Amino acid sequence: MRTFTAVVEKCTDTGLYVGYVPGLPGAHTQADTLDELNDNLREVLEMLLEDGDPKIEAEFIGIQTVRVA
Repeated sequence: MRTFTAVVEKCTDTGLYVGYVPGLPGAHTQADTLDELNDNLREVLEMLLEDGDPKIEAEFIGIQTVRVA
């Protein structure tokens, strides 16, 4: 069992949830609900893992708040 961290955003134009795994090319999808997004991300990751252990090109660290005057 592997665990991946996904970034989730909501598109203001379409209203869809968009998710991707940082540093893993091809690991992205969209959906109408968060549950559907999770299912779609799982499916994408399973397909990527079929080709062997994927090379992670970056590591998700976190977020920062930047203040601008």
